[in-house]
Amino acid sequence: MKEEYQQVVIKYYSDVLERDTEEILWAITTDKEKDLFKIDSIPFYGAELSCEDIVYAKWNNNTQLFDFQHIETVSGNTTVQVIVQKDNYNREDLYNEILLSNTEIELVDDYYFVINVPQKTDYKNVYAILSALEDEKIISFAEPNLSAKHSADIR
Repeated sequence: MKEEYQQVVIKYYSDVLERDTEEILWAITTDKEKDLFKIDSIPFYGAELSCEDIVYAKWNNNTQLFDFQHIETVSGNTTVQVIVQKDNYNREDLYNEILLSNTEIELVDDYYFVINVPQKTDYKNVYAILSALEDEKIISFAEPNLSAKHSADIR
């Protein structure tokens, strides 16, 4: 069966942008009759959901998009926001180091990106890399949606 992609609009207050914001995320239809979708994008600015969460969204005739209503099933994934603070740092090395710890990255620009940490990934390893880079003042990072499993990984 071919996956059917839809765009889901989510509105929330972003601590990164310090204002109400609207973000359009790609999602895979999981149950058309029940308006359920699996998020297939990493939220950029602090939405309290993660990639692979199943969400309920209603069709909006005005925008011709689905409007996020609530999370139906939490994926257990974690979303991490990263700001690169050092100008002359090899970005490819930075990305590769993080990707090698079994994560996914979506770039916003040269100085800001988000990471999806799948539930199966041991967050202790990812956290160690991010913390070391933060200690070296290369990046700063935030965890707007830290899963319970990943929180337990770093305790």
